Amino acid sequence: MGLNTSQYQSIMRTYEQKQARSRDLMNAHYKEVYQKSPEFQALDESISALSVSYGKRLLNGDDKAVDSLKEELAILRSSKQELLKSCGFPADYLEPVYECSDCQDTGYIGSQKCHCFKKAVCSLLYEQSNLKEILQKENFDTFQLDYYPLNYLETKSNHSYPARAMMADTLAVCKEFVRTFPEKHGNLFLYGDVGVGKTFLSNCIARELIEQGFSVIYFSAPSLFNILAQSAFDKGSANSKEMQEYIYDCDLLIIDDLGTEFTNNFVVSQLFSCINERLLNKKSTVISTNLSLDTLADLYTERSFSRITSNYTMLKLLGDDIRLKKKLRKREDHYDSQK
Repeated sequence: MGLNTSQYQSIMRTYEQKQARSRDLMNAHYKEVYQKSPEFQALDESISALSVSYGKRLLNGDDKAVDSLKEELAILRSSKQELLKSCGFPADYLEPVYECSDCQDTGYIGSQKCHCFKKAVCSLLYEQSNLKEILQKENFDTFQLDYYPLNYLETKSNHSYPARAMMADTLAVCKEFVRTFPEKHGNLFLYGDVGVGKTFLSNCIARELIEQGFSVIYFSAPSLFNILAQSAFDKGSANSKEMQEYIYDCDLLIIDDLGTEFTNNFVVSQLFSCINERLLNKKSTVISTNLSLDTLADLYTERSFSRITSNYTMLKLLGDDIRLKKKLRKREDHYDSQK
């Protein structure tokens, strides 16, 4: 699931467009300044002529040309700054304007991909997947508590909690997770039976954070470990290694349906590495599973289990299979409309 050539080129085209917009804006600013102050334009032309003149002297063996050029350019540039200020323009009015000042809208800092490039990758992967359409339907605005029963109880510390009340609390925790995301770097672990809303809640969180500009990557557990296996064993797979970087570095990684993959020693070690690396880098993770906590500890060893229980907010979801309830409700609505 690494970037193919067309995806990479698509991202680089957006950077070219950003650079073109920056150039157009700077040219417009220069035109505005020149119209207001012909003297400023004359200074610019003097600087160009001076550079050419001293360039010729340097080529002819004048070793003092560089020092002389620096002195004269400093005087002319100081005059430009004073003139710009006197015309009522900000001091940086003729500086390039970048969306990302770190890479100057190139996508790279030296030979390394910029953080904005990694965010662009995440956005593109969501744009080209069916998740974008899913997130339009599954978000906090469409979440319905009435699918959770009032008579389905969880007993804790001699107190009984209805599924709907527990879900309301869980929903509040997830919204708080989103609200405090930039500062707290929290992690969530959603567990419960099939169809109780774990994936829906993950999508709610993803939608909110994507709209806020954070980089979010979603993987089902089998897909995640397949990518990590390709990165580990296929030495020629640059795409897989690149994707592993995004998995470790994205602002939020969502691992859906942990336990549905074929579990072996490699998977166990990769899960620990992924969880541990992201904790060290203060990157947030949301994990959902149908497994019980006891089964989780047995499958993935005490080491991974300890990392999760110590660093994740554990949220148990109760209720009946909501997908089945929705089908039944849709069928009932259809029958009612036929009456």
